[in-house]
Amino acid sequence: MNTAAQVLTIVEGLVLIGVGVLEAFAFRNQRFRRLFLIRPEDTETVRLWVVNAGFSDIVWGVGALSGVVLVNLGQEQVGRALVIFVSIAMIVLGFVLLFTELGLWKTAATQVLLPVLVLVAMSF
Repeated sequence: MNTAAQVLTIVEGLVLIGVGVLEAFAFRNQRFRRLFLIRPEDTETVRLWVVNAGFSDIVWGVGALSGVVLVNLGQEQVGRALVIFVSIAMIVLGFVLLFTELGLWKTAATQVLLPVLVLVAMSF
């Protein structure tokens, strides 16, 4: 796996972990209201799903980073497969987000862009 793909994958993993931490631990913070689209009166109602989604993103991010670690430990095929799997999953989930709520097209596009760049970089 080339350096560009590794760097993009590291960014992908860190972004997923960062967003996951915000989802899991900061969803009540009204500064992030625009990010989460949660009204204050709905915070406790959506807590279960937001925390679960946050930890899910953290796990996906750890998966991406683990792929890079494996590549650098000599497990090239396993690491590449893990990075490809995480990237494809993020692309699919970005489209699920888009088709679930068309108004979130910018968020969906952002979610899809980095994994697409990872896959493109891996093809060189």
